[in-house]
Amino acid sequence: MATTVIQAFNEFLKDIVNLDSDISKTARSSRDWLLGQISNFNDKDNTFPQLYSDINIHFGSFARKTKIRELDDIDLMVGLTGQGSTYAEYTDKIEITVADDAKELLNLCHDNTNKLNSKKVINKFVSACSNIPQYSNADIKRNQEAATLQLSSYTWNFDIVPCFMTTANSYGVSYYLIPDGNVLQVIRVMKYWNRRPTMPTMSSYLLETMILNYYEAKTTTASQYVDIELPDVIAYIHNNIMYDVSDPKNIQGNINQLTYDEKTKIKNKANSDYYKAVDARQLEQDKDMKGSINKWREIFGDFFPKYE
Repeated sequence: MATTVIQAFNEFLKDIVNLDSDISKTARSSRDWLLGQISNFNDKDNTFPQLYSDINIHFGSFARKTKIRELDDIDLMVGLTGQGSTYAEYTDKIEITVADDAKELLNLCHDNTNKLNSKKVINKFVSACSNIPQYSNADIKRNQEAATLQLSSYTWNFDIVPCFMTTANSYGVSYYLIPDGNVLQVIRVMKYWNRRPTMPTMSSYLLETMILNYYEAKTTTASQYVDIELPDVIAYIHNNIMYDVSDPKNIQGNINQLTYDEKTKIKNKANSDYYKAVDARQLEQDKDMKGSINKWREIFGDFFPKYE
């Protein structure tokens, strides 16, 4: 229950959208403990590839603090030393050629070649994680580019993605910008909007990138009040969802892989919700808090607080 729009959004974020702070604290502790165990893999298995912890990355929406309830996965990128390996880029893949003296990596190449086999690398992590006593009863498996570890004691799983430093980056480029606190709240609310079964769902990465593109082009700072930001953010989605969206890491190219039909449905929903958001803002300015809150409930559904 709420008597003002600000109170309604604060309750909505706290009770429905944002991760519980205690869960986040436990998740960070379990993540750091797992990284500590991974750092010992070389000591326990001399055939394990040489680790390069300096390039470990906490990535994904949990690391970016844009994750919303319920916490279902935590992504980790674990660095490995290339040991003099080189790489070549093709239109559909990046191929790593292992140096002749990199014995640990040579064991993980395609048969009778020195071309690294990513499946073998991931399976090496799966095997090593299985040997951690505390994880003896965990579900550990390879899932595409990640080793996925699901513990019965947590609701979330860990996705461990190996990465290599084959050549030094001389530019010092950061590949992903961490948004400020006000923008974080907007991203989380929009992720909830995106997840509702009223239109096709775009990937979280696509949605975050589009919102960050919007704020990068703005000349003013984001308001501390989420409702003030939402009409223009929704309008940006409406105006840009039909177009390509470039990967900010310059790795995947266009990340907007939605079909034309999916894009059209999202565009139409954003158009409808934009006008509802504008109406909600006007009702608030007219001191009609009940009308404004009810209008926001049309956008976000029954879990948005009711007017008290």
